[in-house]
Amino acid sequence: MFVSIEEAAEYISMPVELVQKYVLEGRIKAIHDGENFLVNTAQFDTHLKQMEIVKQMIDEWRSEPIPEDIDVKDED
Repeated sequence: MFVSIEEAAEYISMPVELVQKYVLEGRIKAIHDGENFLVNTAQFDTHLKQMEIVKQMIDEWRSEPIPEDIDVKDED
């Protein structure tokens, strides 16, 4: 699905200016229709899936209890 730069920025939760910069640098693929750049949102699907996996891993890591230190009960 092709969308404008503004809609693509909203889709990937990035500032519009940054998306414009990435389009001009070629880091985000887009086509120019004569007036506007159009971005295919399918190119972000893998990235968004990977970000969800990373968020889940961070949440799991944060929910793990802190292991008790071996030296806590050591009385010298």
